[in-house]
Amino acid sequence: MTAHSGRHFLQIPGPTNVPDRVLHAIAQPTIDHRGPEFGEFTLDLLQRVKPVFGTANPVVIYAGSGTGAWEAALVNTLSPGDRVLAFETGHFATLWRDMALKLGLTVEFVPGDWRHGADPAAVAEHLAADTEHGIKAVMVVHNETSTGVTSRIPEIRAAIDEADHPALLFVDTISSLGSIDYRHDDWGVDVTIGCSQKGLMLPPGLGFNAISDKALAASAHATMPRSYWDWAPMLRDNERGFYPHTPATNMLFGLREALIMLDEEGLPNVFARHQRHAEATRAAVRGWGLEVLCANEREYSGVLTAVLVGEEHDADKVRRIILDRFDMSLGTGLGKLAGRVFRIGHLGHFNDLALAGTLSGVQMGLELAGVDIDPAGLQAALEVLRAP
Repeated sequence: MTAHSGRHFLQIPGPTNVPDRVLHAIAQPTIDHRGPEFGEFTLDLLQRVKPVFGTANPVVIYAGSGTGAWEAALVNTLSPGDRVLAFETGHFATLWRDMALKLGLTVEFVPGDWRHGADPAAVAEHLAADTEHGIKAVMVVHNETSTGVTSRIPEIRAAIDEADHPALLFVDTISSLGSIDYRHDDWGVDVTIGCSQKGLMLPPGLGFNAISDKALAASAHATMPRSYWDWAPMLRDNERGFYPHTPATNMLFGLREALIMLDEEGLPNVFARHQRHAEATRAAVRGWGLEVLCANEREYSGVLTAVLVGEEHDADKVRRIILDRFDMSLGTGLGKLAGRVFRIGHLGHFNDLALAGTLSGVQMGLELAGVDIDPAGLQAALEVLRAP
């Protein structure tokens, strides 16, 4: 490995850079998770986390990953053999489908090209055909981390309502939470799935479920086996500020500090910052003469941009050169996008100069890899960044 000075540029779309304030909070001495100080801390934390989800309802916080939070959503609300409707928007939507199948659910998986989000018209079509209401849930990834495509959740909710269908709506916000405008209550989502290591600016280690009243009612009748992921003991003990098992105490300290930072900036400002950085990144890609993977402008992601390099080039070679020469990590192409795209993460604890440095490194790496680009791409991004 080449020796480098300065900080490593971590520009994958998660885990993201952890602010010093959050690192210091995590480094606090651990306290008794059964004691009164922790109980008061948790009660405060469980209120602070709700605005990020856009909910007044409970948010369950697990020591676990986003994958665990996926499983919690399924096992708490469904029964073996239940049908769910899901959409092939990318690698992570496919993994969620695979989990549902392993848990004994029946999945109607609507095929996709990995360049578009879940189609509200397809939601309406499938639910209208389901006259006996056999479909128990609709599963949608809000921001597909493998593609940089954001599905239009309000339109999907409208399609469910227009079909007058009782299916639950599950939404994966793993790479959008705390970075892209999201409204669990207003958009009628039943279970929102999240995790700690992206827009919340933490290391991996926490998974989240925001739970609607309808989802909570469904959990009373669901028969899927569940133990660790069971909402009931979590919600019971959370009412007093405690957990039925040992929580990730120091990660929760970090979460509180991250939530304070988001509140200080203001969530609308956080969302606007992410959209601005995404716009600048896309300006660079277009300026280079390359193509953004997302094919619908209405579905552009505010947190990452997946870049197509053309069949004559290997995106992983570009990434290797950038890592070796400039000490910067970019996201790899996942699944059927392997070797075809690289992903630029622009989310979390991030500012204009960090993005300018990131795009400079990408431009130099593309040139060193022999990709024919117009060097005016970087200037196009800088014009977006310096605009008032």
